[in-house]
Amino acid sequence: MSKAKTPVTAAIRLLRQHKVGFSDHLYEYEERGGTAHSAHALGLPEHAVVKTLIMEDDRHEPLIVLMHGDLQVSTKELARQIGARSIAPCAPEVANRHSGYLVGGTSPFGTRHAMPVYVEATILELPRIWINGGKRGYLIGIEPSVLSTVLKPLPVRVGIPG
Repeated sequence: MSKAKTPVTAAIRLLRQHKVGFSDHLYEYEERGGTAHSAHALGLPEHAVVKTLIMEDDRHEPLIVLMHGDLQVSTKELARQIGARSIAPCAPEVANRHSGYLVGGTSPFGTRHAMPVYVEATILELPRIWINGGKRGYLIGIEPSVLSTVLKPLPVRVGIPG
């Protein structure tokens, strides 16, 4: 796919600013399709499709969790690991406000507000990942090391079968 077709989102602007190479992957967005739909549509392993989740702690402070598409987040274990009383997903409208993206098109790159980022540690061990590029129906392929260089996330082990 040519760069001319790349949607220009805050995420893409940030990656270009950091001179990060990425591949474009557009697909037909499906409401509530999640990573299972995007992985199937693009012929990718769902485990390598990373979802960006906007959550909040017991003080209503937002945070980002990056998780394998085929796993869920143990919010109890995440709270324990980061020293919070509790963690819960944000309501979609709250998540949209914090990130600047619509749920279903949330990228961890170029968010409206800076938030702490937590990544399932095993994501960093994959050879390549696909993550939202800031628009529904649009994933970008990157090396997992990009997460560390651009986002500086804290690795956690909170993935559970879902």
